[in-house]
Amino acid sequence: MTPDECKELYRRDMEEIGEKVIIRRYFGTGTNRNKFEVEILARVIGYGPQELVGTIQQGDQKLIILVKDLETFQFPLPLIKNDKVIVRGKELNIEAADGNTRRINGKLIAYELQVRG
Repeated sequence: MTPDECKELYRRDMEEIGEKVIIRRYFGTGTNRNKFEVEILARVIGYGPQELVGTIQQGDQKLIILVKDLETFQFPLPLIKNDKVIVRGKELNIEAADGNTRRINGKLIAYELQVRG
């Protein structure tokens, strides 16, 4: 499978089962700090009991988001720890952004995020 074929499969799946979320990055400090945010589709998944190892805690969630969506809105990449995601109206902290698992032939297709909050 080529990266382009994989991207198309991910896109179709995301349009069918994804939900709208907001990815947010704050800049500066204080209550009036600036932010940059984009609304994109994500697949929101809970972790199973067998996955609660390492830094993953009960209540954490896994999000799959397409890199192309972030690039389209010129979100500053890569995603980093402490960026935020708004899921169903609740702001969650990005604890980890895995940019390795969902690669095809070295091309990043999607991020797998560990979020908490």
